[in-house]
Amino acid sequence: MTLSIANDFGFGTQIRKSPYFDATVRWGAKDFSVYNHMYIPRDFGDPVQNFWNLVTSAILCDVAVERQVEITGPDAAKFTQLLTPRDLTQCAVGQCKYVMITNAEGGILNDPILLRLAEDHFWLSLADSDVLLWAQGVAVNSGMDVNITEPDVSPLQLQGPNSGLIMGSLFGDQITDLRYYWLKEMELDGIPLIVSRTGWSSELGYELYLRDGTRGDELWEKIMAAGKPHGIAPGHTSSIRRVEGGMLSYHADMDINTNPFELGLGRLINLEARTEFIGRSALQTIHDNGVDRTQVGLELSGEPLVGPNTTFWPVVKDADFIGKVTSAVYSPRLKKNIALAMVSTEHMEIGSLSNVMTPTGSRAAVVVEKPFYDPKKKITTN
Repeated sequence: MTLSIANDFGFGTQIRKSPYFDATVRWGAKDFSVYNHMYIPRDFGDPVQNFWNLVTSAILCDVAVERQVEITGPDAAKFTQLLTPRDLTQCAVGQCKYVMITNAEGGILNDPILLRLAEDHFWLSLADSDVLLWAQGVAVNSGMDVNITEPDVSPLQLQGPNSGLIMGSLFGDQITDLRYYWLKEMELDGIPLIVSRTGWSSELGYELYLRDGTRGDELWEKIMAAGKPHGIAPGHTSSIRRVEGGMLSYHADMDINTNPFELGLGRLINLEARTEFIGRSALQTIHDNGVDRTQVGLELSGEPLVGPNTTFWPVVKDADFIGKVTSAVYSPRLKKNIALAMVSTEHMEIGSLSNVMTPTGSRAAVVVEKPFYDPKKKITTN
């Protein structure tokens, strides 16, 4: 669902505007969609130009829709572990982790970034589902001493090869030693922030978590001013780059009926650790029995796709349905149509051929390695 500014943002008061909303409109946002019950800018012009801005210089994105679930209290660590099959016993204060939130059947409810601010203080920076309600419901019968709330926190993403230079202009030398998937508590001219070296782009990048919603406009303008000499542009999360990087989108590439093993993410499930988490028994059974389907990367033949897919495209082999394309896009850098798909395991081998039924007709497809670009994640980690 998208909304043009010509319609006066008419979804109603039930859809929340971020602290950066007015700034994004001022800087050229033309269309919005809804994510986590909030407006998110989806159009600053040509999405291909947005991609090139991201991979050659830097873009600033309003991602306040990554709403936070804050977990505090004496049992915060134990409770947070209950929510995810990823072993958090070695997660240090100041560290971030990509985690899965699973239900009793092992289905994925969300795939947030976890931030550990203190021994008994965690944030879950959410994808698009209501984990605040889930966590509060789990807490009711957990017997644990925890407090589950949504804090006044609104993230921005500064992403791209020049993002480090811009952060240096803003914060000086104190930012240079921030490691990948770590965070720091910082201030910018009195604006309270948590800064992490994370982001949904597969590029070098940072997320700035504003802790005072009244100062969103001010923060946006400070970053844009600091970034001007480094080619910064206002932007939106790039479907092209995230598919290139094999990054997953909740509700598209996974949902409550998907388990982590189907996505090749067994490394995020520690069944050997002596930790209790929701879905442990189900995930053990899935691990022991194996899965019937798995996510693969595809290259599609034909003319460049126009925009990302807006429906799931059937994947067929010898007239039999074998799966679905979940995310597809044309990469102007790779000069290829690339896609993430969920297919039957017997068709997962590299080089396996099939056909994808798109709205404009059938396209030949071949299974290829993913991620499609920078498979060793050198861009983000160096």
